[in-house]
Parts: sequence; C-alpha cells; structure tokens
Amino acid sequence: MKITAPLLFSVSLSILPFSGIAQDELEKALATQTSPEKVSATFKSPKLINIQTSETIHRHELDFRVDHRFGDIAGHNGGMSNFFGLDQSTDIRIGFDYGISDRLTAGLARAKGAGPATQLYEGSLKFRLTEQSNDDGMPFSTTLFGSATASAMRASEDVTAATAYRKFADRLSYVAQAVLARKFTPAFSFEVVPTYVHRNFTAYNDENDLFALAVGGRLKVSKRMALVADYTVPFRTKSSKDYIEAVNGAAFYHVLGAGLEIETGGHVFHLNFTNATAIQESQFIPETTSTWTKGQFRWGFSIARRFSFHRKDAKQQE
Repeated sequence: MKITAPLLFSVSLSILPFSGIAQDELEKALATQTSPEKVSATFKSPKLINIQTSETIHRHELDFRVDHRFGDIAGHNGGMSNFFGLDQSTDIRIGFDYGISDRLTAGLARAKGAGPATQLYEGSLKFRLTEQSNDDGMPFSTTLFGSATASAMRASEDVTAATAYRKFADRLSYVAQAVLARKFTPAFSFEVVPTYVHRNFTAYNDENDLFALAVGGRLKVSKRMALVADYTVPFRTKSSKDYIEAVNGAAFYHVLGAGLEIETGGHVFHLNFTNATAIQESQFIPETTSTWTKGQFRWGFSIARRFSFHRKDAKQQE
C-alpha cells in the first residue's frame, strides 16, 4: 500500500487523543509512586508526665528542661501544715538534650532523687527507628530510649540497704525502652512503652531486673493546650514484693500522672499531678510507694525551652 501525506495526517489525528490519555495515566501513576509523607508532631515534648514520648530533638537543637515535684497534697504528710505539699520538694531534675541528628538525641541530666539513692547523674540516648506515614504504610512510629544513672551519695553502712555501695559499679542503674506511638487524629495521640530496668545493687532480696509497661496519651483541646496522661505498671515477683513491703512497711503502687500541656512558642509548659515522688525512670518505676487513694499525690510542673544552633533556625527564633 502506498503511504501518502493525507494518510499520515489522518493516522496522526486518530492517535492524538489516545496519546493524551496515556500521558494523563502516566502522570497519575508517577504521582501515586511518590514517597508518602511522614506524620509529624505526634507529641509536643520528649516526655509526657512520667514517661518518654516518641519525639526526638531536631538536629543542632538543644532542649533545656526543668522538672519539679512537690510534696503530698493530702494524706498523713499533706494538708495545710505543709501548704498542700508546696513547702516540700520530693524531686528536682535539670536536663539538657541535644539533637545529633533529627533521629538521634543525646542527653545529660542531674536530679535530686527521691528513692533510696540521691544526687543522681544521668546520660541518655534516644533514637527514632521508624516514623508513622500518612498512608498507613507505617502505622506507628518506634523510638528507642536508653539511659544510665549513677548516684553520688555517701554509701550506707547498713549492708542490707539499697545504698550500701562497695564499688562504683554498684551505683549504676540502667533503663531501656521502646516507645510505640501513633497519631490517630490531629488532636489525639497514644503510645505504649515496654520498659526494662536494671539496678546493679539493690536492698536485700529486692530485684535487680524489673520489667514494666506504660501507656500514655495526649488530647488537644485548643490551639495551644492539651490534656496529657500516662500510667505505668511494674511487674514484680510476688515473693520479692511481699518481702520488701514487709520490711519497709509500705506497699508498691502503679504510677498515674495527669496534667495540662501549654505550648507558647519555643516553650512547652506542663502542669501535672502524679503519685510518683521521683522523676527518673530508674526510680519511679521500681520504687513508687505512694498512692492516689490516700491523698499521696503531688502537684508538679515541667518547663522546656528549645534553642537552635543552626544559623537559619536561630534567626527565625530571634
């Protein structure tokens, strides 16, 4: 068949609509192949009240945080005689967390301490392993947290005490956590935190190794305010628990915290109530002996300020 110019022109006109459709389909296919967006700001702070969150510090940023716990509001040690706990301070912690990368945070802290051990120094690392995606390809984020704490207090002469240190290694305790978090809606986030605590030295017949499970959530109620709460359950063996409670004359309790989070620019401020007297994980998880039901809960607060050492970000904060 002889191919003529009119024939070529007719064939071209018939192909053009199909080529346009094919191009549209290709563009749609390419659009669907783009990587899904990561879900950001699951929580607004590296900590809720007692437990860690999945958040890490951005690269070249420093998070300065002060935590404070007062005395019992009610009960035998509370009431008007100590102004509902405000005349006392069970624990104070001052910490610095630095973003080595967007996923890796290193921290240093000093705490008064509220358990048998006091004068605590802590070093920690926090690594964001996975991030939640908006297409649910990754339905939750996973962050790993680890800390080592050393006590600088004078060793006790009572050989059965938890502070009868014989060498420096006895002063050390360790915490390992996996924070599994999901942002369900722009207003609500929830996390589960399996935890392992190891103390090199404990009171006689107490446990060196302890597992715990914590849960926590954040519910946003306005642009700058949110309700936060967490609950921690330590798992002790019955024999050790009964013995320590009999010796100390006090029972162990689960840890409940609830409060209000207020965000003001570079500050995040927490007002909270909890039955935990201690702030460090190595203390409040294995050593909480106060309970809400007897009025042994206290008012506390934490305030965090973020500083950027990246020139562009620092100028935006000025």
